[in-house]
Amino acid sequence: MPVRRRIPADGGGSPPLADIRRLRGGIDLGGTKIEALVLDDAHAVVGRARAETPREGGPQAVAEVLATTMHEALGIAGVAAEHLAGVGVGSPGVVDDAAGTVADAGNLPDWIAPYPLAAELSQRLGGVRVRLGNDVSVAVDAERLLGAASDRRNVLGVWWGTGVGGGLVINGELFHGRGFAGEFGHTVVRRGGALCGCGNRGCVEAYAGRKFMEAWVHARVAEGHETSLLKLMRKQGKDRLTSGIWERGVASYDPLALHAMERALRAIGAGIASAVNLLDLEAVVLGGGMGERFFATHGPRIEQYMHMNLFRPADPPLVLPTKLGDDGGAIGASLLVAAA
Repeated sequence: MPVRRRIPADGGGSPPLADIRRLRGGIDLGGTKIEALVLDDAHAVVGRARAETPREGGPQAVAEVLATTMHEALGIAGVAAEHLAGVGVGSPGVVDDAAGTVADAGNLPDWIAPYPLAAELSQRLGGVRVRLGNDVSVAVDAERLLGAASDRRNVLGVWWGTGVGGGLVINGELFHGRGFAGEFGHTVVRRGGALCGCGNRGCVEAYAGRKFMEAWVHARVAEGHETSLLKLMRKQGKDRLTSGIWERGVASYDPLALHAMERALRAIGAGIASAVNLLDLEAVVLGGGMGERFFATHGPRIEQYMHMNLFRPADPPLVLPTKLGDDGGAIGASLLVAAA
């Protein structure tokens, strides 16, 4: 969403405090990057900042970068944290908003035990109220309210990135089940298949999560296979295979890149088909870093593999790109505050 205006910090044309407090913050905490937005009551972005997610240092290091990134976005918006109605955070892992904690965030550094993220971040932001939500659930909710799913009643959101997450909209409302509904990445598509980070085998994420795709490439290289992916990574000064590196590897017809991509597309397509067969969904929204990067070029392949596994292939659901794009997670996180 575009930046519509910049609100000065003080003096001159500063809006009244009542108007400033209609601003809210949203942070998307991903396995690769952190994005912080400041939004007004019309959901327009008035400040933004982005940083890489720490690879070490545990939850404390992540909390520090979250706060720093939010302060940077506030600086661009020209307001202080105290002027926000609150800040929402979309986080991976087991999120307990009532307790203000996040636990078992496998794609974040050394994050197993419950960590009081809401209290820690609030302290670093001068006492502003902080709400927590699941990273993919809040992004899907934003698409439900403001984006690609706003005119749909029954939708699956698939967020393909460092891991593979999901969210469900049933009868026009975000569906939580007993608290863990929508874990699309842990749909089993091959019994006894590749080991997933959850401990199970054959999950979608074990084939399509960017982290697992990278691990698969390293294992093949150790067996003697060649690839340009690692050369591209070193050339760009990266320590991981980003979605951009994957895109270049696929575009150059690197054999391992193509093989890994095909494994991912097949798993995602089969997983979507299983969800559609169970729930008779009318649409699927594909997001996340890899999803955004590859929807235009490889979305049809996902649809092809979905069709192969549908109970009613003559009446498939629509497969749609996100409307909010990379901002969806942070926008959805900010809605936690708007709804409070």
